[in-house]
Amino acid sequence: MAKTENGRPSVDMGSIRTLNSSHMEDESSLGSDSEINGFTSERQADRYGFIGGAQQYSEESAQDVPPEVLRQREVKWLDMLSHWDKWMIKRFNKVRLRCQKGIPPALRGRAWLYLSGGKVKREQNQGKFQELDSQPGDPKWLDVIEKDLHRQFPFHEMFVSRGGHGQQDLFRVLKAYTLYRPEEGYCQAQAPIAAVLLMHMPAEDAFWGLVQICEKYLPGYYSPGLEAIQLDGEILFALLRRVSPLAFRHLEKYKIDPILYMTEWFMCAFSRTLPWASVLRVWDMFLCDGVKIIFRVGLVLLKCTLGTREKLKTCQGLYETMELLRAIDPRYMQEGFLVREILEVPVTARDVEKEHHTQVKRWKKNRGELNFKPAPRMHGARIIMLAEPPRRQDLQQNPTIVLEVPEPPQKLNKGKEERKSKKKKSMKKPTALEEIPNPYPLPTDPPSQSLNPPPPSLNPPPPSLNPPPPSLNPPSPSLNPPPPSLATPPPTFDPPPPTFDPPPPTFDPPSPFLDLPSPSLAPPPPSSDPPSPPQYASVTPETSPETETNSNHQQSTPPTGLPAAKESALQQSTQSLSSSEQDTYL
Repeated sequence: MAKTENGRPSVDMGSIRTLNSSHMEDESSLGSDSEINGFTSERQADRYGFIGGAQQYSEESAQDVPPEVLRQREVKWLDMLSHWDKWMIKRFNKVRLRCQKGIPPALRGRAWLYLSGGKVKREQNQGKFQELDSQPGDPKWLDVIEKDLHRQFPFHEMFVSRGGHGQQDLFRVLKAYTLYRPEEGYCQAQAPIAAVLLMHMPAEDAFWGLVQICEKYLPGYYSPGLEAIQLDGEILFALLRRVSPLAFRHLEKYKIDPILYMTEWFMCAFSRTLPWASVLRVWDMFLCDGVKIIFRVGLVLLKCTLGTREKLKTCQGLYETMELLRAIDPRYMQEGFLVREILEVPVTARDVEKEHHTQVKRWKKNRGELNFKPAPRMHGARIIMLAEPPRRQDLQQNPTIVLEVPEPPQKLNKGKEERKSKKKKSMKKPTALEEIPNPYPLPTDPPSQSLNPPPPSLNPPPPSLNPPPPSLNPPSPSLNPPPPSLATPPPTFDPPPPTFDPPPPTFDPPSPFLDLPSPSLAPPPPSSDPPSPPQYASVTPETSPETETNSNHQQSTPPTGLPAAKESALQQSTQSLSSSEQDTYL
């Protein structure tokens, strides 16, 4: 005779694991490879990888995010993941809000691994998965695992083919867990959890994510006897009294035990119940806030299905109620509606823990001590991180795909280096300053030996092209004129070049007594007029005594605008002419 507990007949939990497995097997047999073989290649996979089935994408069940909004969210999540410890400790409310909005698909696998603590677990156990993967495993668990591989998401392109890479990785992950926790072994509900993780991350990361879910989020769910799932069923039923009293009274009236409708919900984290867009949003919040999200989803489905009197009129009895709960209206599972209702349910982690202690006391009073005592449950990613503080190197992201880029040929490198060196030289090479000759050098000293040369004039006066004016004191006509033969210039001189203007005919013939000045006489005072330009001195065949006397004066005051070399040559020519002329007169 069946025992009664809390007004409801108790269920024999010794065979609940087998009943649950057979129930999953019946639901999954529709999508076996033999049934979909032949037309899988003709079907096109949706954005999530499904080629058919109830969880395939549809516009009614999912919300489309604009691309520009998606790009902004990706930038924010990349910043959070690069400074994960600071965000989790100081700004966890912001992390929770962004998880509620939905993790970007491109970063969902990495974010799940950080939220669950699988990233830290993997870094602290380097090589552990490879060690477990290399071991043969327990044969009794391997046979069960191989039978369940083709039943996990048979309409997904990753698991559609027998022996494909998806089923191989799933086998590796489940086998490694049986070796990692031999006291728990394998439960069929672990396969959907591992398959969802494998859709978003490699096998090693999926293994550590499965470890964290089984040990931190849902401890005891997959242990022999399933005592933890029964306790959570009683917690769900007690919380339903607060959220929807009408649904609570209906289930209590027909003595429908929670283990009959919530086992698959909780053990598979709704991965086999909801549309896939809703599954991903639920998992985003579940891995952030913990098991209270699973309770909220269950409460929303019960409230929407059995929360009004009009709906209860169609399910007067246990069988009708169970059929209604197994085929929930798709409107209540739509992504936008479900997420909004989940956030409005007034159930916190403290409420879950309080009710958990109450149900444990009642369990011990009616059934005795628990046979399996799991570790305490962690409510969310922040609690998990504070319980096991990570090191900074544990949170560093290592590239999963390393591309070997071939080195470019050396010729190209040399060309680039030469261009760079030329650019650097042109940038660093100083401009050479032009050497400006000193316009006022001494005739006896070279230009380089002047100690303090005056600065060159920026605007030198232009050379005077006009000939010098005649002497202020012309020679007296009463003096003895020179012989006529001497007045004419000697014929040996060449005519002036055509480029220079001929000398003006206003020059007077020099007087004979001025050609040979006495050395005792004092030189005449210097003329105030500027000296004659060099071209006229070189062109005229005769030089007047004034030019000879002025040559001595030019040594003290050199003319402006003439270089030192030209000036010295001019002086030598005038001196040579004056000496030859003196010889003729003597």
